[in-house]
Amino acid sequence: MESKNKIREFIIRTFLFGSKDARLADSDSFLETGIIDSTGMLELVSFIESEFGIEVGDTELIPENLDSIERLAAFIERKKVASAS
Repeated sequence: MESKNKIREFIIRTFLFGSKDARLADSDSFLETGIIDSTGMLELVSFIESEFGIEVGDTELIPENLDSIERLAAFIERKKVASAS
C-alpha cells in the first residue's frame, strides 16, 4: 500500500501539477487518460528506479507493468521479491 501512495503522490505532483482536486483511481490508465505521455513515462521510470531501488529493463517497459498505479505497484513488488531471492 505504501508504494501506491508514493506513486500517487508523484503522479499528482509531477503530472497533475499538485491539483488537490485530482481524482486518480488505482486502475486508471496513465496513457489512456492522457495523464502521462511517452516522455513522461521515462520520468516515471526514473522515479521508480530511484525511489524503490529497482532497475527497469527495456523489455519491462510495457503497459502491463507501468500503465496504472495498480500495475506499477504490483510490478515493483515483483521486482523486490525477485531481487531478494
